[in-house]
Amino acid sequence: MLDFMSTFKISLRALKVNKMRSILTSLGIIIGVSAVIIMLSIGEGAKQRIQKDIESTGSNLLMVMSGSTTSSGVRMGMGAQPTLTLKDSEAILQRCPSVLEVAPTVSEVKQLVYSNQNWSTSVMGITPGYMTVRLWEIEQGRGISQDDVKNATNVALLGSTVITNLFGDLDPVNKTIRINGMPFKVIGILKSKGQSGMGQDQDDTVFIPITTAQKKLFGTAFPGTVKHIAVQATSAETLASAEEEITLLLRERHNIGKNKDDDFTVRNFTQMLETAKQASNTMALLLGSIASVSLVVGGIGIMNIMLVSVTERTKEIGIRMAIGAKAMDIRFQFLFEALLLSMIGGLIGVFIGIVGAKIIGLLSSLTVIISLTPILLSFGFSAIVGVLFGFYPAYKASLLNPIEALRYE
Repeated sequence: MLDFMSTFKISLRALKVNKMRSILTSLGIIIGVSAVIIMLSIGEGAKQRIQKDIESTGSNLLMVMSGSTTSSGVRMGMGAQPTLTLKDSEAILQRCPSVLEVAPTVSEVKQLVYSNQNWSTSVMGITPGYMTVRLWEIEQGRGISQDDVKNATNVALLGSTVITNLFGDLDPVNKTIRINGMPFKVIGILKSKGQSGMGQDQDDTVFIPITTAQKKLFGTAFPGTVKHIAVQATSAETLASAEEEITLLLRERHNIGKNKDDDFTVRNFTQMLETAKQASNTMALLLGSIASVSLVVGGIGIMNIMLVSVTERTKEIGIRMAIGAKAMDIRFQFLFEALLLSMIGGLIGVFIGIVGAKIIGLLSSLTVIISLTPILLSFGFSAIVGVLFGFYPAYKASLLNPIEALRYE
């Protein structure tokens, strides 16, 4: 313990002698550690944001959308003409074995009024299955029932953002709001979901029965059509078969010939989000690897400076050997100095990395999650770099001949 303390004091004194050189030598380690922490924190934030999207969007999810159509030789974009109907969604649920639930929807932005308050937001016509497929929960009141859909009743579910802007602190349940001048009774409050990964406020919404939206509120030149059909497969393993079953069924129902394009599109929404999550992980790893290069560069800087230090302190080494220091003692001395230099740089880098990550989180729209893993990983790597790149100078110092070292000028 005594030897360790004396080695520590000697090493600290040696670093203090050339303060500026020590700081500049540690700079590579400082930059590397802070960069690794910042990059991995951003990557972890992106990963958790996408995971939150997956959890809030729904599991085993397919999205069926109206496809592109061709008019007078001109090919329109996807959704240019409504081609999906409520009957399509019913057929998908009844005739596709790999499908667990369906949720057809229509939506438009409408003006809401309560008392002297008003708010413009997205009003979505849904069926009861939508709550299951898209994992929405009721915080208070009741949800939209099949009877509401059958009878096209004027009832509504409100998101928390809408409630805040229309009602403030008042309880909205059983109160009447007007949507484009039409009265709707508030039957329930949706449990808050917060922002999506794209920055969209998911709570800024109103749900009404889909038939009410189609027949009374929206109006359309294509009665019975829907904008999307969200489909929940029975499991993650049946997503592909569900997609195939839906495609074959809709081609049959829409009388699409063998060599003609689909007038709808089926997208694997869950797979898209999972792919985005994997891409986010890969990008975080890549950014962390690039940042780690600074640690290696810092290690090379430590080795160079320690070699210079060995040359400068040759006479000191000779004196220590002459009074009984062994080669192992000299080797440990210089290795410990390299390790100390690296760890001091690592600690400063950790501090700068944490502060930098928090500043980025505050000043940008990025989600930044600072966890213990990248901190320990980067600091541990900086210590390993110090040992690896400090070994050769320490080894070289331990091989010096005491007599020649004493003669060195």
